[in-house]
Amino acid sequence: MTFQFTSIAEYQNALRNGMVSCIDVVDYYLNEIEKNKHLNAVIAVFDAEARKQAEDLDASLQSGEQLRPLHGVIVTIKDVLCYKGHEVTASSNMLKGFRSLYTATAVQRLIDAGAIIIGVTNCDEFAMGSSNENSAWGPTLNAADNTKVPGGSSGGSAVAVQAGLCMVSLGSDTGGSVRQPADFCGVVGLKPTYGRISRYGLIAYGSSFDCIGIFGRTVEDVALVYDNIAGEDPLDATSLPWPVIPFSGNDIEPEKKYRFAYFDATLHLPGLDPEIKNTLESFFSVLRNRGHVVESLHFDLLDYIVPTYYVLTTAEASSNLSRYDGIRFGHRTPHKTEDLTEFYEFNRSEGFGNEVKRRILLGSFVLSSGYYDAYFTKAQQVRRMLYDQVLNVFKGFDALVMPVSPTTAFSLGGHKGDPVGMYLADIYTVFANLTGVPGLAIPGFRHSNGLPFGVQVMVNHGDELTLHRIGKYMQGVLQHPDI
Repeated sequence: MTFQFTSIAEYQNALRNGMVSCIDVVDYYLNEIEKNKHLNAVIAVFDAEARKQAEDLDASLQSGEQLRPLHGVIVTIKDVLCYKGHEVTASSNMLKGFRSLYTATAVQRLIDAGAIIIGVTNCDEFAMGSSNENSAWGPTLNAADNTKVPGGSSGGSAVAVQAGLCMVSLGSDTGGSVRQPADFCGVVGLKPTYGRISRYGLIAYGSSFDCIGIFGRTVEDVALVYDNIAGEDPLDATSLPWPVIPFSGNDIEPEKKYRFAYFDATLHLPGLDPEIKNTLESFFSVLRNRGHVVESLHFDLLDYIVPTYYVLTTAEASSNLSRYDGIRFGHRTPHKTEDLTEFYEFNRSEGFGNEVKRRILLGSFVLSSGYYDAYFTKAQQVRRMLYDQVLNVFKGFDALVMPVSPTTAFSLGGHKGDPVGMYLADIYTVFANLTGVPGLAIPGFRHSNGLPFGVQVMVNHGDELTLHRIGKYMQGVLQHPDI
């Protein structure tokens, strides 16, 4: 028997009508996780706990209680989110064996809304990567083609949804780590406005960039989860006090005509796959034919986006990861030494992988005396210019549209020894993190190589309701394309 419902709403309707129980669904997904272990997407499974949660939810429903918003929804969480009493490692040897002493606000809100946390998903170490190959647990495989990467850093979460190992999954997005794997795996991925979902309990990479994001099969499912975990949190000083306006699956205006903008430079990037370029141009034509405005805007800062992002995030990473020294937190070397500096060197060299070491070194360099003004200060100035530009865009347009990635999912090891090539895979996604705006990756296209790809939509700060409405509309267009 299959429990692959097309949406959370369909699943909960089946629960109400007694057609299925939470315990049956949990057992189904546990079986799917076991069958798909080769994908290495789920690295810890909470079978006993999930079954207990399911039994309690079934009992509450039988006693006449109303369904909670996420009643019985099967969720996985990325291995950077704290869950009290459970191991959280950031997929790093540095934290193997560490059990969290508290639960992240976003995870707690899921549980309070009735969701069932079934397991933890693999990721790039400390969320640093674009392929999910930088994990102490080994790489995650793309379910569409096991020779391809799923994207990163939240590749395990993307594959968990792609392969039907859960209904929705939480990831984190510092520079595209939800939207890019969503694109590579053909699922929906949301990066909210910075500060809309509490970061309390999220292991920090770049504190002024990090966002908890959501993967799902449909825009409606992602919006439902967002509505239940977003909002102000007194435990996170950066969380925004703005009210969350719920999105209804029927809450779209089919006759509304939107004003879409795109940066001309994004479609003329030398590394952009020609088929992706042509498909998006055709999609823009479809939108115009349906009465929407789609205009090209000049943008001359594209070449500065990736360098600015990596200067700033690595600087923040070098600071955030300094706490992992083997004394306060993290791996402690078995080597015997009486020299404190050498002790630290052993701990950090053994605990961190190569990509994390690379970014710590780069961050320490750009913050060092003599280079701070040349790199870090200059990058902050570019970030401000980008912020000002995006505000101007949204004065005249409802949304900004662009590709999610220059290519479809690349081969495992395809960028081995070429970190710059890997970093450039983020060129379309880091813009939203640099400016703080929300972004949504919507699947819908199939490349001639058989792999999925989609389109990325961004809107003004705090306007997730419009983003979900546009996403729902585009989802419908992409399901019945005139392309």
